[in-house]
Amino acid sequence: MASSQRNQSSEHCIPQEEDLWTSPDIAVLQLLCPLYQDKKLIKLVPILLQKFQNKTSITKWEMQNNIEPRHRREFSPLFKAICECMRLAFGIDVQEVDHSRKKYVLMPILGLTYDGILGDDLQSISKINLLVVILIIILWKGNRISEVDLREFLRRREMLPERKRFVIGDPWDFITKDLVQLQYLEYRHVRYSNPAQYEFLWGPRAHAETSKMKVLEHLAKVNRRDPWSYTRLYAEALREEQEDGHCCIMGQ
Repeated sequence: MASSQRNQSSEHCIPQEEDLWTSPDIAVLQLLCPLYQDKKLIKLVPILLQKFQNKTSITKWEMQNNIEPRHRREFSPLFKAICECMRLAFGIDVQEVDHSRKKYVLMPILGLTYDGILGDDLQSISKINLLVVILIIILWKGNRISEVDLREFLRRREMLPERKRFVIGDPWDFITKDLVQLQYLEYRHVRYSNPAQYEFLWGPRAHAETSKMKVLEHLAKVNRRDPWSYTRLYAEALREEQEDGHCCIMGQ
């Protein structure tokens, strides 16, 4: 029932007033990438993502030993930067679980597991960030984005000065094959379109692992805004939460 109601509500969604290409909120998302490509953090980010994937903890000592010796004395500001990086770029929170031993665990803020994407290479880092950005822009565009618009989004991304930091061999192949196969995205033909047009929506796995409210809260956090300041998006996300909660009660 929740899925049916969600699809019906998205069919009649009012378009976002602000254009995707001119929105400063969306532009900020693109500029998160240099944060996790900071030379001081470059070796540490993949290790933290691996810990997240394996559901294992990490200590301050381990983190300090994975940065260059000359940076270890300034670890406090670096630790703050790495926490911000994990939180904003990947939706992962670094939480202290043992103060005396300085032990930390990595918890999903967005709920996304990234299974099938995570690896020990730099490409997996950029792929995770791209997935988060795409889920946000789909929400922003009214729960779907046309193939034309997504291609344009990637084209503009490739024009940014930071483009060399987006380490993905073929982004379009990753989106249309990997993310669709992993069911994070749904890629479908637009009904009655002639010539044929295609669009992307959240896939069943995205709906299962996260929610519109979590993704909206993440967008708001990135842009230092309150979620409710995105009036239309907040109303829609709140309505979905209420519908899902009602269905859970009915199913008990």
